[in-house]
Amino acid sequence: MAILKVIEWEDNSSDTIVYKVDTKDNVIKRGSKLTVRESQVAIFCDKGRMADVFLPGFYTLETDSIPVLTKLLSWKYGFQTPFKSDIYFVNTKQFTGQKWGTANPIIVRDADYGAVRVRGFGTYSYRVKDAYKFMTELSGTNSSFSTQDITDHIRSMLVMGISDAIGESGIPVLDMAGNLMELAATVKKSLTPKFASMGLALETFTFESFSMPPELEKALDETTKLGMMRRNMDVYTQMAQADALREAAKNPGMAGTAMGAGIGMGMGMGMGNMFAGMAGGMGAGAGAGAGAAAGGKHCIHCGAALGASAKFCPECGKPVEETCPKCGAKLTGKGKFCPECGAKVR
Repeated sequence: MAILKVIEWEDNSSDTIVYKVDTKDNVIKRGSKLTVRESQVAIFCDKGRMADVFLPGFYTLETDSIPVLTKLLSWKYGFQTPFKSDIYFVNTKQFTGQKWGTANPIIVRDADYGAVRVRGFGTYSYRVKDAYKFMTELSGTNSSFSTQDITDHIRSMLVMGISDAIGESGIPVLDMAGNLMELAATVKKSLTPKFASMGLALETFTFESFSMPPELEKALDETTKLGMMRRNMDVYTQMAQADALREAAKNPGMAGTAMGAGIGMGMGMGMGNMFAGMAGGMGAGAGAGAGAAAGGKHCIHCGAALGASAKFCPECGKPVEETCPKCGAKLTGKGKFCPECGAKVR
């Protein structure tokens, strides 16, 4: 049998989580060397039973360095050589850039739009935190275990956590795009215990996009467009008129003639309304003057025509009826003295 003198794993892959050393017919002898690099953990197994765990470092295999395996193999008098054992290396580095997405839409009850189907996409990263638990719960005694072997299982947990987070958040559908960081933090917090139960640690979780059904997105676009048009209706009308005039100028034939006639009619109607208003105002003034003249009442001071109920002259501002400055009696005629008190008034 060949003897394993140096045991190590030079990881040259980007997605291998567990690697089993190919021992074949090799045996391990007392004094063999074990090298465990940073971001690695080595585990010795006997007949499928997990035994000794080695953290990063350099080891010489003796009885003291593999106590669990020594007990499992019932070595009463210490290290026996040679012996056979399954050796696994577990990669504990962080696996980044793992993509997730909702294969089926998540139905959300929204206060404004009712039941809405939404989708989400993003990335996450994780690492092996407890190699012994991970080997026990997921990997087992497989000769290798990669990120692809666990992707589907993790994705199902993520979708479950996302559904719970969105349902409990109470955030309206239209506001979810502005609250992706809060949603991501909620999902990460809710899934951390589930990852820990498998010996994993969920390091990061992010939303890259959040989408609604195409029908709802189209309806929202139309609503936004109509709102903008309502706020700027005058500008759109002027632009449409300018475009119509420009097109009419390019077509001097029947279309241009009809356009010109329409514009002319519009201008004519506008001018007609303007002159009609002016005429109405002038007619009202003339009628008032005629009414005043028909009454035959004139100001005693300046002779201007007065209305039937006028108390002051609109021309000179003096009272229509003259009174005595001493006793206030009404004066009639053009006498020089008051007929009541005899005071001189003129």
